[in-house]
Amino acid sequence: MIIAVNTRLLLHNKLEGIGRFSFETLKRITKNHPEHQFIFFFDRPWHEEFIFSENITPVALFPQSRHPFLWYWWFEFSVSAALKKHKADLFLSPDGYLSLSTDVPQIPVMHDLNFQHYPQDLPFLYSKYYRHYFPKYAKKAARIATVSEFSKKDISQQYGIEPNKIDVVYNGCNENFKPVNEEIKKHIRHTFSHNCPYFIYVGAQHQRKNLQNLFRAFDEFKKNGSNYKLLVSGKKKWWTSEMEEAYSGMQYKDDVIFTGRLSEEDLVNVLASAEALVYVSYFEGFGIPVVEAMRCNVPVICSNTTSLPEVAGKAALLVNPFSVDDIASAMKRITTDEQVKTQLIREGQEQSHRFTWDKTADELWQSIEKTLK
Repeated sequence: MIIAVNTRLLLHNKLEGIGRFSFETLKRITKNHPEHQFIFFFDRPWHEEFIFSENITPVALFPQSRHPFLWYWWFEFSVSAALKKHKADLFLSPDGYLSLSTDVPQIPVMHDLNFQHYPQDLPFLYSKYYRHYFPKYAKKAARIATVSEFSKKDISQQYGIEPNKIDVVYNGCNENFKPVNEEIKKHIRHTFSHNCPYFIYVGAQHQRKNLQNLFRAFDEFKKNGSNYKLLVSGKKKWWTSEMEEAYSGMQYKDDVIFTGRLSEEDLVNVLASAEALVYVSYFEGFGIPVVEAMRCNVPVICSNTTSLPEVAGKAALLVNPFSVDDIASAMKRITTDEQVKTQLIREGQEQSHRFTWDKTADELWQSIEKTLK
């Protein structure tokens, strides 16, 4: 079989959520199935680290697709023509976009439908594009993969898709995430947090990640008196006026430290040296940092909404993301109740091993096989 894959988010040194999913699953699938040929569709010159095995043919398609108008052109013209040229039997799209102008069977991985519920959180053209085309993609798809039971139910209800057409393919966790010793923790605190203990947030600084309430809750927590810092890791790609207002209005904003995007090695060590991960998004399809923190023996505070209770299980303090007091109380509990902290770490060790990239790749391949039959 010839399997074409949308690999436009495989960007060297810039792998984020969906790019990481693409990298980890495709690396395993292509190596595990040498009997099939894979055509990787990039939208720019590719890096050799993404050519995982000899059964991969990389192809760069014009134009670079980083804007709604260019998304349309890339998928409806460039991808459609390339599928025909390479005689593809299947098109796999890890970021959920499909080509409506081809008859080749297609599988999108739709990670979440945040844009259906909170369209105001995205730039106008992005939101309009997603809300117009993703229902069409869902109906066009031969099968759909998604990353949680929550998202499966959401896709089924929002788009009227039969549940038996949707496969749950949970995200995994990189093996590099693991506990670190006290010497590394001391070094990290010296380097990043002025030798102080800290909470950490990891991820895009997007409106739905709820940094505005995290800032307010940290300010409330600090009023009890402590030397804790809050580290915010990631790019300010979607920084909003509401986030800026919440941050600017903080009494203790000098204790918030923006690390920017960290290398993978630094991210592992910084996460593993934290007192707790605070991940209070109000909408998530999965939430990979929750599992990464658990692998590092770091307690987790996360939202009690959408997919997060499913991913966290009993291994997190679940809070109402719209309640500043609820988030602040959980932060206080982590720092004052050693028994709770120990229990969360123990539960996290067990819960995190439910999610591995090997399982993810196997489950995605099972979805592919159902379509190829």
